[in-house]
Amino acid sequence: MKYTLKLAVSYTDTASGNKYQLPAVYTRSGILISHLRYLAWYSEKSDSWREKSVFSVRLLIDYIESTSGFKKTTALLKNFTEALVTGTIDYQSSNDPLGLFWKPRDLTVANNILFHITHYTDFLALQEGYDLSHINPFREASSWEERMNWCAYYHKQANVFLNHLSSYSKAQEAATRKRLVYTPIQLMISNDKAERFPEDKIEGLIHEGFIVKGIPDYRSQAMTMLLNYGGLRKSEIFHIFTSDITIHPNHEEEALVRVYHPVYGRSPDPKYKNRAEYLKSETTYKPRNKYRITERLYSGWKNPLMTSKEGYFEVIFNPTHKAKEFLSIWVKYLKYQRVEPDNFHPYAFTNDRGEPDTLKNFQRRHKRAVERIGLECKKEFGTTEHGHRHAYGYRARKLGLTQVELQKAMHHKSPNSCLIYIKPTSEDIRTEMRTSEK
Repeated sequence: MKYTLKLAVSYTDTASGNKYQLPAVYTRSGILISHLRYLAWYSEKSDSWREKSVFSVRLLIDYIESTSGFKKTTALLKNFTEALVTGTIDYQSSNDPLGLFWKPRDLTVANNILFHITHYTDFLALQEGYDLSHINPFREASSWEERMNWCAYYHKQANVFLNHLSSYSKAQEAATRKRLVYTPIQLMISNDKAERFPEDKIEGLIHEGFIVKGIPDYRSQAMTMLLNYGGLRKSEIFHIFTSDITIHPNHEEEALVRVYHPVYGRSPDPKYKNRAEYLKSETTYKPRNKYRITERLYSGWKNPLMTSKEGYFEVIFNPTHKAKEFLSIWVKYLKYQRVEPDNFHPYAFTNDRGEPDTLKNFQRRHKRAVERIGLECKKEFGTTEHGHRHAYGYRARKLGLTQVELQKAMHHKSPNSCLIYIKPTSEDIRTEMRTSEK
């Protein structure tokens, strides 16, 4: 049974006057205001992050409402953690005494939930007046603000709150610090599945898959080239302005593509300080990472590594000659297919009405194109949009790029982040061994 709801609310910070559109946790005592303040404080976080935080807090509240008899927060939180991992259903009786009917969650998912709850209670423990709001025993029917403060107090004083650990060594280290509540140790898995788009199928996808009634879909061809040969994340292509794609000054037949931060990147009009101000002043749109995740125009932003103080990074095509091919397709798109909008916007890729193209539209077109060339569109086959980025990283590794070079090519803040894209498969290792033995 669910004891909470998620509401969409308008929240105004009384100190700054800033207004936010936020998801809120609604309980039988009303909206959990402290959580709203928490989301507003971390306003730079993505909409997806906020949704996960709301979801996690709702789970904790639903669990507390469903249980009784816990006199200590320690026992309650420990049992909550176990319920996340093992579920709450008694399969022998096909019933759930708590009425929650939770299925077992993957350890990674459970740890993510615990992270969000811990992060929220850390915030509560730093707030003014916090020391006066945790005096009621946890088991009493106090308000949810008081109960959440009690969880924060427990975390701060005992240093034993939910421990979201991922390795045995860290679990051992935490045990020496008297951690009491943590999820079971996760299995260390090196995924052997090739989640990259098949190298021998990419040309067929671009030049045969994206054909509609005998006419090339230059828009989707250009977008897919940015993913596979440019290494972009699928969300990043929807932040590109038309003015961000130009001819390379040092290579006249090649494209120069820059991806700017959707809020703080340099404005194409110098009279505005950044892109957010430009969009607000010249259009009816806003940066696309500032829409709610449920809105059509939303596109995420992963905070990649920037290479310029103007707030952008440049796309590095691999193979490099694909920059020339991309420029040719981009010009054809502009000349023959891009629809000029009635309601002006600067975004590079439009739909058939001239509005900014959306992630869902592109995913549908990509899926149809994949199926046209006889493939099944599935993550485990590497044939979804994200498989292109894996293909880019793997191709770069095969060229012999160092880890730091891969970091810059794939725009990661950490040089270790690229490792997930360049892992060799078991067959790769066998082939290398056979070659060495000859």
